[in-house]
Amino acid sequence: MNPEAGTSRFPLLLLKTFLLLTLAAGSEAADLRGRVEWIHDGDTISVAGVGQVRLIGIDTPERKESERDRFFVRLGGDGKILRRIAEEALQFNIRTVKGITVRLTPDGDGRDRHGRLLAYVTLPDGRLLNRILLEKGYAVVYRRFDFRLKEDFLEAEEEARRRKVGLWDK
Repeated sequence: MNPEAGTSRFPLLLLKTFLLLTLAAGSEAADLRGRVEWIHDGDTISVAGVGQVRLIGIDTPERKESERDRFFVRLGGDGKILRRIAEEALQFNIRTVKGITVRLTPDGDGRDRHGRLLAYVTLPDGRLLNRILLEKGYAVVYRRFDFRLKEDFLEAEEEARRRKVGLWDK
């Protein structure tokens, strides 16, 4: 065995091990946990120790008329029920997550232009709040930016359309 061959592999092996440990530590550090203190609307909550969190990948109607209404209508949502859906999404979030501890998994650019953390919100039972809102028809997929679960979210939105629930109840 060539002694030089063994010594040249050692630094490479050490580097690979260091990179794997760094990546593993980074993925664990990326998940945050906190108690949901406040529900702002269908896609924004406040979490203790974190602040405002924007549920990445989804968009729910606003409680008051806004320019965003056209977006929901253009996607095929019923413009006449947007305020009702906004209220239902808000009430669902209050019943589902207010006061409980959730896991937050950031994705995308980290924060939006309003300083809110962009994250997936995982419930204690392992389900994603972001996806549940799509399944119930309370939200649409936010199409402007890419995010890790975009394809899965598009499928959930399509299934809500087929079932004619929430925004798609025509």
